Amino acid sequence: MRIRTSSAAACGLLAVSFIALFWPVLRKLVIDWSTDDNYSHGFFIVPLAAYFVWERRQRLIDLPVRPGLTGLLVIAASIGLLTAGILGAELFVSRVSIIGVLAGTVIFVLGWRHCLALAFPLAFLLLMIPIPAIIFNQIAFPLQLLASQTGEVVLRTLDIPVLREGNVMILANTTLEVAEACSGIRSLISLLTLGIVYGYFIDRRVWVRALFAAATIPIAIVSNAFRVAGTGVAAHYYGSQAAEGFFHTFSGWMVFIAAFVLLFAVVRLIHWIWPDRAAAVSLGTTSPVVA
Repeated sequence: MRIRTSSAAACGLLAVSFIALFWPVLRKLVIDWSTDDNYSHGFFIVPLAAYFVWERRQRLIDLPVRPGLTGLLVIAASIGLLTAGILGAELFVSRVSIIGVLAGTVIFVLGWRHCLALAFPLAFLLLMIPIPAIIFNQIAFPLQLLASQTGEVVLRTLDIPVLREGNVMILANTTLEVAEACSGIRSLISLLTLGIVYGYFIDRRVWVRALFAAATIPIAIVSNAFRVAGTGVAAHYYGSQAAEGFFHTFSGWMVFIAAFVLLFAVVRLIHWIWPDRAAAVSLGTTSPVVA
């Protein structure tokens, strides 16, 4: 009974220390989830990561506890990143240090084997962290150009007169700008997260899960490009209101649903080409194998 009480007290102390150390960083992170539509999925990342940990509970219990002092080095290095991120006003670095401290704590308290068992949940937490603005812009702008180029090609194919200047498409009755929000990076990040989770639950093979995740990238890009083209067609026939307000938001949701359906079709195709024979043998298994 005393051992359980002391263990609970130690866990509580670790949790309080962790929250006290990272409170400003966590608070700003939650604010970004609330205000940045590109990362609104961040609210789901932590509960899912917690579920992945819970799913591994028996494996963690069976592993021998061998605390490693190298965990202190990982914690110290992560706190160094936190300090550098705060002093340099670099949010990404300070946020990544959260995962470093978690990993170092696991190593110090339980050992390297436990940390390896938790590698996927810890890595999954990276999806909750917004990427640096400099990298975000390097991704978003090419996507804007690609979407506008695709829209131009589709409109010309349909004999709709259009003049493109960069990411701006000039039609006969209106002008459409493929803004950063329409670059497709929002659906790309959300669909990538969805692809990772979806692949985790339906297939036990790591390489197939990685293939599912990779497939979300071209799917999201192509889907958004055709959304821009469709918006151009609608704006040509129905005016600029077809590219604004409710219709614009609704088309975004429809394209995301279409992208998910396409991802589902790709998954079925991959399973048809490379069936999971091990899963076929375990007919009674309904939950994914932890890897």
